[in-house]
Amino acid sequence: MVSPPPGAAAVAAARAWLRVRPAPRPLMGSQGGAGTPGNGGPSEGESGETRKLQEEGRAARGKRRKGKGKAGAGQGGKGSEAEGKPEPPQAKEETGLGAEAGPSAGLGKAGERGGSVEEGARRRVRGDEGSAGARKEAKGRDEGKKEEWRVRTGRREDARPARAQGRGGQAWGRLAGTRAAMATAAEEAAAAAAREPACRPAAGPALLRLPEELLLLIFSYLDMQALGRLAQVCRWLRRFTSCDLLWRRIARASLNSGFTRLGTDLMASVPVKERVKVSQNWRLGRCREGILLKWRCSQMPWMQLEGDSLYISQANFILAYQFRPDGASLNRRPLGVFAGHDEDVCHFVLANSHIISGGGDGKIGIHKIHSTFTVKYSAHEQEVNCVDCKGGIIVSGSRDRTAKVWPLASGRLGQCLHTIQTEDRVWSIAISPLLSSFVTGTACCGHFSPLRIWDLNSGQLMMHLGSDFPPGAGVLDVMYESPSTLLSCGYDTYVRYWDLRASARKCVMEWEEPHDSTLYCLQTDGNHLLATGSSYYGVVRLWDRRQRACLHAFPLTSTPLSSPVYCLRFTTRHLYAALSYNLHVLDFQNP
Repeated sequence: MVSPPPGAAAVAAARAWLRVRPAPRPLMGSQGGAGTPGNGGPSEGESGETRKLQEEGRAARGKRRKGKGKAGAGQGGKGSEAEGKPEPPQAKEETGLGAEAGPSAGLGKAGERGGSVEEGARRRVRGDEGSAGARKEAKGRDEGKKEEWRVRTGRREDARPARAQGRGGQAWGRLAGTRAAMATAAEEAAAAAAREPACRPAAGPALLRLPEELLLLIFSYLDMQALGRLAQVCRWLRRFTSCDLLWRRIARASLNSGFTRLGTDLMASVPVKERVKVSQNWRLGRCREGILLKWRCSQMPWMQLEGDSLYISQANFILAYQFRPDGASLNRRPLGVFAGHDEDVCHFVLANSHIISGGGDGKIGIHKIHSTFTVKYSAHEQEVNCVDCKGGIIVSGSRDRTAKVWPLASGRLGQCLHTIQTEDRVWSIAISPLLSSFVTGTACCGHFSPLRIWDLNSGQLMMHLGSDFPPGAGVLDVMYESPSTLLSCGYDTYVRYWDLRASARKCVMEWEEPHDSTLYCLQTDGNHLLATGSSYYGVVRLWDRRQRACLHAFPLTSTPLSSPVYCLRFTTRHLYAALSYNLHVLDFQNP
């Protein structure tokens, strides 16, 4: 029979005493003894060690009652070998040391457990002390952060009374300021993105790595839809496909894009791609209608456009207005007022910084636009229905069945160069771009042809256009499109296109008004678009000269206020029509 190792009785007695009250749980994995045991048995002061353990246990319990040592109390155990729980690294190292010392001391299982109890109590005390130190350190850090926060908020609170004044009245102002700041920031970001150079993609299809000249040649065969899709691939392609060279061919085939039939660009300052976009609205008839001016009494206004200014006749005055940046509204206060006629102004043109007007009093008025200089002289016996001025020469037509030629030179004002008997009332007149001839449109009552061309230098008849006009088919408006082509419209409800190189006896193209209304005026973009004004309900019609049918019609008045369209003008973005009581605008840029 194997006798228990020496000192086992003392260890058993200590254990029995510890069972009376709940002993402190030792740290997990405690296996080694309190000290290195001797080779022959327990040390001589083992009972003193037991008392010391008891005192340490009581001290630990007292600290636990005060709420300290929670971190250390939750990490204890009865030993890794007895319970099978994981042990901390330090406990593992000490366990290894105890395992090495146990066999050499000849201790049994009871001695090992006794060592675990003693070492666990010691580590419990050390854990309580360590956790208390950690809490003090954490408390110090928290207090430091709170102090730093007090310093920061203190600076804010110093300025808080001043900001608190008027806070209720400024709430909406701050909200509006915030929205304005957000809008400004968004605009700046968009502008920065636009200014940022779009780099050519380093990777991608081999097509994008071709020279730009070759890409321009390839992309020039694409239509409008293909270029639009290509611009959505990347930023570099979007900018590359915005080149004017790629859109010029498309613009020349579009309506009212700023290109003449000969390819002359009339609006070089506007990107071609933007003009093509607006041109689609003209083709589809998408526009927004508005009224620029109103009159109290019925009138027969005439108007002209020059830059950002609009000139319009009202009774015996000519008023100049300036457009606002959107082009769809006017500054209500006129820039200038030009007077001089005793009766209504029938017609006027702008030439060489002058306004040349013809009135119902039979006089011609000459006004300098940027000064108060005004001259008027008697020209005809009856009202002057039409005037034109080019190259320093003025031509006028009247109800007295005559057409006259006048010089614009200041020293020869009022001296008639030629008087031409037309045998009919003259409703319209136009000078050729070559300044060699002019055409008159008459009432077609005394002569079989309402269109005749006269030599400007001699006043002799050169030719007459057409031969199958019905009586009364007067020409109310005529204009030269080129030295050899011209357009006319009038009482016979037709718009005719004449080419002097082909034939003078028959027009090369004609368009009929669908409702058999008299056509008072016409305007062309010099390429494909044609606009006309009808005599009933203020109808403005758009025509594509490549087809016979009317493209779109816009009635601008209702039945009680039916009025002819006396004059119309348009730009690439807007169309302006003058009626009896209103000046209307059709906005094709922002429909």
